[in-house]
Order: sequence, then structure tokens, then C-alpha cells
Amino acid sequence: MEMVLLTALGVGGATLFGSVIGFVFKKISHRFSDIVLAFAAGVMLAAAVLGLIIPSVDYGTETFGTGLGIVMTLAGIFAGALCLNLIDKVVPHLHKMIGADIEPHGNTSLSKVLLFVTAIGIHNLPEGIAAGVGFGSGDTSQALLIAGGIALQNIPEGMVIIGPMLSAGVTPKKTFVCAMITGLVEVVGTLLGYFAVSIASAILPFALAFAGGTMLYVISDEMIPETHAHGSERGATYSLLVGFCLMLVSDVLLK
Repeated sequence: MEMVLLTALGVGGATLFGSVIGFVFKKISHRFSDIVLAFAAGVMLAAAVLGLIIPSVDYGTETFGTGLGIVMTLAGIFAGALCLNLIDKVVPHLHKMIGADIEPHGNTSLSKVLLFVTAIGIHNLPEGIAAGVGFGSGDTSQALLIAGGIALQNIPEGMVIIGPMLSAGVTPKKTFVCAMITGLVEVVGTLLGYFAVSIASAILPFALAFAGGTMLYVISDEMIPETHAHGSERGATYSLLVGFCLMLVSDVLLK
């Protein structure tokens, strides 16, 4: 349990770390942000497949048989993706809000900025759940790799929320508090995911696949479009591959 709590704090703290960078470097280039985010996308992609979806198939087929096990995994993947899709319809996320509606300028509407921060907070909950569910498999090293991938993604996310809020006239202190709240949401999600699979181990195959589906959705719907939107798509593509391969090597070495 201590390891889970420390991981939860680490995942949530990554957002705060990114926000500190955002305060120090208020004008972070799109290219740098895209490269970092693409690397995180590669790590998350490997974590979703190697740490969540494949274990979901293994546990499902072992517990319920091949047919039902595969069905549970597929159902979990699509359930996770559809859950985030539903959230997106209610509260759009980064690549839909960093644009005409949320550009850092003096007359930015405070209500739009708060919606922007709320969107990140809401999206952080299923990401935190994914980190917590990873511990349900009993493979601590794999769970830490998954959490590490999510934490990497949270750093550039924390970086980009600072500029719009400061430009909207929010004080640095309140801006930091908002960033901290988005990180705390992820801590709560991590603990929820861990306790859910601990209480009902029968749902583990579905829960692992659900978490994997949410990560695949975030990568495809948000991270890749964002990293390819500013002319750095080639560098972002190779950065994603580096992140994926690093995760693959780490997974092999830690087994």
C-alpha cells in the first residue's frame, strides 16, 4: 500500500513539476513541448499494451477461458475509450481548447480558463485510475512503468496550463493551487483504481483493459494530434518511437 501511495503522489506531483517549469519558462516553444509530449505518448503506448492489455488477456483467459477472456479484454478497451469520448463531449481537452478559445492574451475570459483547467482535472481521473489498476496485477515493476508513462505525460500538461491562467489575470498563487488540484485528482484516481481491483479481483481483466483503452484514447485523440499540429511532426514521430522502445527495453530487463 505504501508503494501505491507513493506512486499516486508521484503521478500527481508530475503535474506540479510541469507547472513549476511553466512558471520558470513562460514561453516554452511548441517544438520542445511536442517532443516531450510525443516521448510520453510512446511510453504510454507501450505501457498500455505491455502493462495493461496483454496482462488483461492473460488473466482473462486464465480465469474465464480463452473466448470469454478475450471478450472481456475487448469490451474493456472500448469501454475505456467510450468513457473518455463521453467526457470529451462534456468537457473538451487540451488540443480542442488551446486555440481560438484559449490563447494567452490579456482579455482571455476567466471562465474559459477555468473550463480549461477543469477539463484537465476531469481527464486526469481516468489516467490516475489506470495507474492504480496496474498494481492490481501484482506486478509492481510493470505498474511502476505504467505510472511513469502517465507521469511523463503530466509534465508537459502541467507546463501548458500556466500561461493561459496568468494571462487571464489569475494570481501566481491561485494558478499554482489550480495546478495542484489537477494533480490531486490524479492521486485520487490512482487510489480508486487500486482499491477497486483489490476489492473485486474478478473484474481485474476488464479493469486492466479499461485502463488500457483510456490510455490508447488519450494517445490517439489528444497527444498525437497535439504533437503534430505545430510543424514538428517528424521529430515528434521519432520521439514517440524512442519512448516506446525505451519502455519495451525496460519491460524486458525488469522481468
